[in-house]
Amino acid sequence: MAETKPLNKKTFLYLLLASFFITNALIAEFGGVKMFSVEKMLGIAPVHFNIFGMITDLNLSVGVLIWPVVFIFSDIINEYFGKRGVRRISFITAGMIGYSFLIILMWTDMPPADFWLNLNGLDSQGRPFDINFAYSSIFRMGLGIVVGSLTAFLVSQLVDAYVFHYFRKLTGHKYLWLRSTGSTVVSQVIDSFVILFIAFYFLGNWSIGQVLRVGLVQYSYKVLLAIALTPLIYLAHSLIDKYLGKESSEIIIEEADQDWNK
Repeated sequence: MAETKPLNKKTFLYLLLASFFITNALIAEFGGVKMFSVEKMLGIAPVHFNIFGMITDLNLSVGVLIWPVVFIFSDIINEYFGKRGVRRISFITAGMIGYSFLIILMWTDMPPADFWLNLNGLDSQGRPFDINFAYSSIFRMGLGIVVGSLTAFLVSQLVDAYVFHYFRKLTGHKYLWLRSTGSTVVSQVIDSFVILFIAFYFLGNWSIGQVLRVGLVQYSYKVLLAIALTPLIYLAHSLIDKYLGKESSEIIIEEADQDWNK
């Protein structure tokens, strides 16, 4: 029996980054149907911002909270594994999201067990509660989101990768913060609005005004968080360089650059 060779450091690094990338994307997709109020969470009065003549409060999809993390991992993958590395994980992630929602669609159509309905027939205050309806409503609401989010995800991911590389050509190995934050600022315009238009306007019941208001708030949040998380990019870069070794790290980054030039 042939002996299994251990993974080399480069392969293990890609698997680790890809695992975090896919996991965060799936969590954001499954939880993204809930909208939450930042003001209520902080215990403050509604801010009522006037943005382009529209009164806007701080309402966000919970899935938005971790999307900047997805793009951070995308930038790190881009840095070390180039165009093919980013494209590969982007299409794999889109496929896994689509697969997950097909499975959930099948589950929501399955007849519920009577004992499950009876055990969960009342809420915590003793009011009648249809758990099967709640289960199906929440997950089927996500099916509309997945159509928009897959479109927005793939387009924004590819845009993020190309903008990242564009800044890389301008700055070389300097100004990591510029190519990371700059690519996020551009790509998140697409990600923040495309998903809302498709999922909540074309396939939902939101007005254009509601889409624009929520989109502006979510985009602002993503950009601000991307800036705030910039130190983590440098920390991750430092840890990876130590793990790979400085010389090996430079060789891998150079290979990633050559991949973009093909």
